[in-house]
Amino acid sequence: MAAATDTAPAPRKGPSLIVQIAVLLALSGAAVGAGWFAGQMMGARSGSEPAAEGEPPAGAKPAGKDAKAGEAPGPQSLNIFPLATITTNLADPRDLWVRLELALVFKDQVDARIAEMVNQDVLAYLRTVKSRQIEGPSGLQHLRSDLDERAQTRSQGKVTQVLIRTLLFE
Repeated sequence: MAAATDTAPAPRKGPSLIVQIAVLLALSGAAVGAGWFAGQMMGARSGSEPAAEGEPPAGAKPAGKDAKAGEAPGPQSLNIFPLATITTNLADPRDLWVRLELALVFKDQVDARIAEMVNQDVLAYLRTVKSRQIEGPSGLQHLRSDLDERAQTRSQGKVTQVLIRTLLFE
Protein backbone atom coordinates (compact mmCIF):
# COMPACT_ATOMS: atom_id res chain seq x y z
CA MET A 1 0.00 0.00 0.00
CA ALA A 2 2.79 2.33 0.68
CA ALA A 3 4.00 1.97 -2.87
CA ALA A 4 0.71 3.29 -4.33
CA THR A 5 0.90 6.54 -2.42
CA ASP A 6 4.50 7.18 -3.40
CA THR A 7 3.71 7.18 -7.13
CA ALA A 8 0.91 9.79 -6.86
CA PRO A 9 1.88 13.08 -8.49
CA ALA A 10 2.79 15.91 -6.15
CA PRO A 11 0.28 18.80 -5.94
CA ARG A 12 1.16 21.53 -8.43
CA LYS A 13 2.30 24.86 -7.07
CA GLY A 14 1.00 28.17 -8.47
CA PRO A 15 3.22 31.02 -9.62
CA SER A 16 5.48 32.40 -6.97
CA LEU A 17 4.69 35.57 -5.04
CA ILE A 18 7.52 37.45 -6.77
CA VAL A 19 6.10 36.67 -10.22
CA GLN A 20 2.60 37.81 -9.15
CA ILE A 21 3.95 41.12 -7.80
CA ALA A 22 5.96 41.69 -10.99
CA VAL A 23 2.88 41.11 -13.18
CA LEU A 24 0.79 43.43 -10.96
CA LEU A 25 3.39 46.22 -11.22
CA ALA A 26 3.68 45.80 -14.99
CA LEU A 27 -0.11 46.02 -15.47
CA SER A 28 -0.35 49.03 -13.14
CA GLY A 29 2.41 50.79 -15.07
CA ALA A 30 0.63 50.08 -18.35
CA ALA A 31 -2.66 51.49 -16.94
CA VAL A 32 -0.94 54.66 -15.71
CA GLY A 33 0.79 55.11 -19.08
CA ALA A 34 -2.46 54.63 -21.00
CA GLY A 35 -4.23 57.14 -18.75
CA TRP A 36 -1.47 59.70 -19.20
CA PHE A 37 -1.50 59.20 -22.98
CA ALA A 38 -5.30 59.61 -23.14
CA GLY A 39 -5.10 62.77 -21.03
CA GLN A 40 -2.46 64.26 -23.30
CA MET A 41 -4.53 63.49 -26.38
CA MET A 42 -7.67 65.06 -24.87
CA GLY A 43 -5.73 68.15 -23.84
CA ALA A 44 -4.28 68.51 -27.33
CA ARG A 45 -7.75 68.30 -28.90
CA SER A 46 -9.17 71.10 -26.75
CA GLY A 47 -6.29 73.35 -27.75
CA SER A 48 -5.72 74.68 -24.27
CA GLU A 49 -3.28 74.09 -21.50
CA PRO A 50 -4.60 73.51 -18.00
CA ALA A 51 -4.88 76.75 -16.06
CA ALA A 52 -2.85 77.31 -12.93
CA GLU A 53 -4.75 77.40 -9.69
CA GLY A 54 -6.66 80.66 -9.28
CA GLU A 55 -6.45 81.58 -12.96
CA PRO A 56 -9.49 81.56 -15.24
CA PRO A 57 -9.52 78.98 -18.04
CA ALA A 58 -8.05 80.02 -21.37
CA GLY A 59 -10.56 82.02 -23.41
CA ALA A 60 -12.73 82.90 -20.40
CA LYS A 61 -14.08 86.42 -20.28
CA PRO A 62 -14.99 88.32 -17.12
CA ALA A 63 -18.73 88.31 -16.38
CA GLY A 64 -19.06 92.07 -16.16
CA LYS A 65 -17.23 95.25 -17.06
CA ASP A 66 -16.48 95.94 -13.42
CA ALA A 67 -15.46 92.37 -12.55
CA LYS A 68 -12.23 92.18 -10.59
CA ALA A 69 -10.01 89.14 -10.17
CA GLY A 70 -11.52 86.66 -7.71
CA GLU A 71 -14.78 88.59 -7.36
CA ALA A 72 -18.19 87.20 -8.27
CA PRO A 73 -20.26 89.34 -10.63
CA GLY A 74 -22.87 91.46 -8.89
CA PRO A 75 -26.43 92.22 -9.97
CA GLN A 76 -25.35 95.53 -11.52
CA SER A 77 -22.91 93.82 -13.89
CA LEU A 78 -25.68 91.53 -15.13
CA ASN A 79 -28.30 94.32 -15.48
CA ILE A 80 -30.98 92.52 -13.46
CA PHE A 81 -34.05 94.46 -12.38
CA PRO A 82 -36.49 92.91 -9.85
CA LEU A 83 -40.15 93.60 -10.59
CA ALA A 84 -42.90 94.31 -8.08
CA THR A 85 -44.78 91.24 -6.86
CA ILE A 86 -47.79 90.27 -8.98
CA THR A 87 -50.82 88.82 -7.18
CA THR A 88 -53.87 87.95 -9.26
CA ASN A 89 -56.39 85.22 -9.93
CA LEU A 90 -56.34 82.97 -12.99
CA ALA A 91 -59.02 82.81 -15.67
CA ASP A 92 -60.12 79.31 -14.68
CA PRO A 93 -60.77 78.47 -11.86
CA ARG A 94 -61.54 81.97 -10.64
CA ASP A 95 -60.74 81.10 -7.01
CA LEU A 96 -57.12 80.07 -7.77
CA TRP A 97 -54.71 82.89 -6.95
CA VAL A 98 -51.15 83.31 -8.17
CA ARG A 99 -48.29 85.18 -6.52
CA LEU A 100 -45.40 85.76 -8.92
CA GLU A 101 -42.08 87.50 -8.33
CA LEU A 102 -40.00 88.16 -11.42
CA ALA A 103 -36.71 89.76 -12.36
CA LEU A 104 -35.79 91.05 -15.82
CA VAL A 105 -32.36 90.66 -17.40
CA PHE A 106 -31.64 93.66 -19.61
CA LYS A 107 -29.25 93.54 -22.54
CA ASP A 108 -27.74 96.97 -21.86
CA GLN A 109 -28.96 99.53 -19.34
CA VAL A 110 -31.87 98.92 -17.00
CA ASP A 111 -34.95 100.93 -17.94
CA ALA A 112 -37.52 101.19 -15.13
CA ARG A 113 -40.24 102.45 -17.50
CA ILE A 114 -39.91 99.39 -19.73
CA ALA A 115 -39.79 97.15 -16.66
CA GLU A 116 -43.11 98.59 -15.44
CA MET A 117 -44.68 98.04 -18.87
CA VAL A 118 -43.51 94.41 -18.84
CA ASN A 119 -44.88 93.99 -15.31
CA GLN A 120 -48.32 95.25 -16.39
CA ASP A 121 -48.25 93.03 -19.48
CA VAL A 122 -47.44 89.96 -17.38
CA LEU A 123 -50.32 90.81 -15.02
CA ALA A 124 -52.74 91.06 -17.95
CA TYR A 125 -51.41 87.79 -19.38
CA LEU A 126 -51.77 85.88 -16.10
CA ARG A 127 -55.44 86.84 -15.91
CA THR A 128 -56.01 84.96 -19.19
CA VAL A 129 -54.16 81.77 -18.17
CA LYS A 130 -56.07 78.66 -17.12
CA SER A 131 -54.66 76.36 -14.46
CA ARG A 132 -54.49 73.34 -16.77
CA GLN A 133 -52.17 75.32 -19.10
CA ILE A 134 -49.46 75.56 -16.45
CA GLU A 135 -49.73 72.11 -14.84
CA GLY A 136 -46.59 70.02 -14.64
CA PRO A 137 -43.04 70.66 -15.80
CA SER A 138 -43.99 71.22 -19.44
CA GLY A 139 -46.64 73.74 -18.37
CA LEU A 140 -44.04 75.64 -16.35
CA GLN A 141 -41.68 75.61 -19.32
CA HIS A 142 -44.45 77.00 -21.56
CA LEU A 143 -45.17 79.72 -18.99
CA ARG A 144 -41.47 80.68 -18.90
CA SER A 145 -41.21 80.83 -22.68
CA ASP A 146 -44.43 82.88 -22.91
CA LEU A 147 -43.12 85.34 -20.32
CA ASP A 148 -39.78 85.63 -22.13
CA GLU A 149 -41.50 86.22 -25.46
CA ARG A 150 -43.87 88.85 -24.03
CA ALA A 151 -41.03 90.70 -22.29
CA GLN A 152 -38.87 90.73 -25.40
CA THR A 153 -41.77 91.95 -27.52
CA ARG A 154 -42.85 94.63 -25.06
CA SER A 155 -39.27 95.91 -24.58
CA GLN A 156 -38.37 95.70 -28.29
CA GLY A 157 -35.51 93.29 -27.51
CA LYS A 158 -34.01 95.19 -24.56
CA VAL A 159 -35.01 92.42 -22.12
CA THR A 160 -33.18 89.17 -22.82
CA GLN A 161 -34.71 86.93 -20.17
CA VAL A 162 -37.36 86.80 -17.46
CA LEU A 163 -36.28 85.10 -14.25
CA ILE A 164 -39.01 83.55 -12.11
CA ARG A 165 -38.00 84.15 -8.52
CA THR A 166 -41.20 82.91 -6.83
CA LEU A 167 -44.31 81.21 -8.18
CA LEU A 168 -46.99 80.36 -5.65
CA PHE A 169 -50.52 79.08 -6.22
CA GLU A 170 -53.17 79.37 -3.53
